[in-house]
Amino acid sequence: MEAVTALTSAKLTPLPDRWRLDTQAELLAEARAAEALGPDQYWEWAARHMRWMRPWDELRNGELGDFRYYAGGLLNVADNCVDRHAENPATADRDAVIWEGEPGDVRRITYRELREQVARCANGLRSLGVNRSDVVAIYLTNLLEAFVAIHACNRIGAIYTVLFAGFAPEAVALRLAASRAKVVVTADAAWRRGRAVPLLANLRSARAGIGTLRHTVVVDRTGSKPNLQPSEVGWDALLTQQTADCPCVALEANDPAFLIFTSGTESKPKGVVHSSAGFLIGTWANVQWQVGPQPDDIYWCAADVGWLTFPIQAVIGGLAHAMTLFCFEGALDYPDRMRVLDMAQRHGVTKILVAPTGLRMLRAAGDDVVRAKRPPRLRLITAQGEPLDPETAEWTERILDVPVINAYGQTETGSTWTYPVHGVDPTKPGSCGTPVPGHAYTVLDDLGRPVAAGTRGNLVLTAPFPTLARTIWDDPDRYQATYFSRFPGAYATSDEAVLDRDGQIWVLGRADDVINVAAHRISTMEIEGAAAASPGVAEAAVVGVNDAVRGTMPVAFITLRQGAEQKVVRADVSAAVERAIGGIARLRQVYVVTALPKTRAGKVMRRLLREAAETGSVRGDLTGLDDPAALDFVLEAVRSAG
Repeated sequence: MEAVTALTSAKLTPLPDRWRLDTQAELLAEARAAEALGPDQYWEWAARHMRWMRPWDELRNGELGDFRYYAGGLLNVADNCVDRHAENPATADRDAVIWEGEPGDVRRITYRELREQVARCANGLRSLGVNRSDVVAIYLTNLLEAFVAIHACNRIGAIYTVLFAGFAPEAVALRLAASRAKVVVTADAAWRRGRAVPLLANLRSARAGIGTLRHTVVVDRTGSKPNLQPSEVGWDALLTQQTADCPCVALEANDPAFLIFTSGTESKPKGVVHSSAGFLIGTWANVQWQVGPQPDDIYWCAADVGWLTFPIQAVIGGLAHAMTLFCFEGALDYPDRMRVLDMAQRHGVTKILVAPTGLRMLRAAGDDVVRAKRPPRLRLITAQGEPLDPETAEWTERILDVPVINAYGQTETGSTWTYPVHGVDPTKPGSCGTPVPGHAYTVLDDLGRPVAAGTRGNLVLTAPFPTLARTIWDDPDRYQATYFSRFPGAYATSDEAVLDRDGQIWVLGRADDVINVAAHRISTMEIEGAAAASPGVAEAAVVGVNDAVRGTMPVAFITLRQGAEQKVVRADVSAAVERAIGGIARLRQVYVVTALPKTRAGKVMRRLLREAAETGSVRGDLTGLDDPAALDFVLEAVRSAG
């Protein structure tokens, strides 16, 4: 395996004094002192920040693949995220969530109000026959009701599963059947890019033949006053009939809290299961180190509720800190790219989490435009979900004058676990920093041997931690085979990474995103980083396509910055890639497009780009595609290039 140098040569930069957080440094020192006594002692330290109904008997038993944390301990997630803040005079009347719909309507809910709504919803679910350990599906976009419904499930010990609002009926049906959901919460519709997405109609198509599904609770989001069918009940009508008296159920720390289906279109969806206490405590820690909560923060997790980042950073982790969260319903670039900054300024947002694609979207608007729109209270950008190229990281810090925290994690890990601690650690643009307390990893070659610094390998985790998924719903054998069979004694992320000379982790992307060009393995992230650094490029996505001579060759899809000349930029990109990586990475083609196809979470759908480049058409599954027009732009570019 050849050394990787193009991405990792940046200089490790100490944090400027203006970005330092003394209280964060003090708390981190306390956490590291606990960790020095043993990794589990750190997790004991973290658990002491929660309210327990009964202390645990055993801190941890078991190892990777089969373990339990806080065995015998009892708590409730809603109690920790909602009730204890509603009972505290200092936070009871603090806004828990500030919400804006795509049309511009705004709603707010305090912790005191949230507690009442959660209790009423919990009683409403019980009136529909939902008992402890029953599954409730939440098929909603980013609405206040999503926060309420999730914590209503937490309150009574029901298991919730959030279904991505962009799923088509077939995808919804598969997940309803696989989860055995008893009740589903949805809306009549949701606003997305100026049109109403028909959630209720999609659900009605999906639920036929789902024998376990008994009731549907419908939020009237658009004011359409839908004609409800016999098994359907209106959200407002249900909650109005209930009392706000609903004590939190005491749950054992390892009881399942929720299941979430990983992305993909398998005939049998893979639902990973997260535990009650483990996910709560791990996400509390995740938000602490990644975001550094401060009393006056208004934190915006600019993700979709169907992406696990949203429960981690907002619904569970954010509320566990009594933060004020901003939540937006619609597309970040609708009606224009400045919607993000306009809303952040309007609502006084201090910290934003966004997928790297969202930052590249801003960059395409032009430096002067973005600089002029900088929200005055903004003090952090944190990114995750896909690789962040160094060029975009440097641009964001320079133009928005904020630190950029690049974090890495997965649906299965239940949190991000490697990144520079906000307000404390030095940064290196594009890297994922170093592991935060409580996590251990290594990088292995394909034979399971540790690789030297500077060499690409397989990223694995070598010790258990509370937020790691405990099983796959109804398929424990698949859990073992998927994550623990390739490298015995370790959790396989299926991502490739490299450790640089400064001890920084660089995640290169999925192992299947590494392309083999004439027997040389090259990460698409390496090529994208070089392409994005080219003047005039706003966004770049690189995929490997079949080639009769070289096996695979990379092609790039790019969008242009304002005022850039297409012909010049295409030539610059090709030259930049060869200059940074070498002739082996020579691009077969550079396609200039108006927009890239993305999911609602902001991830570029590279499988669609690959199919378009190879066949000139796309017949694969379009589930999750945010803006179909972007795919039209891609196909037009490919066909025009001939």
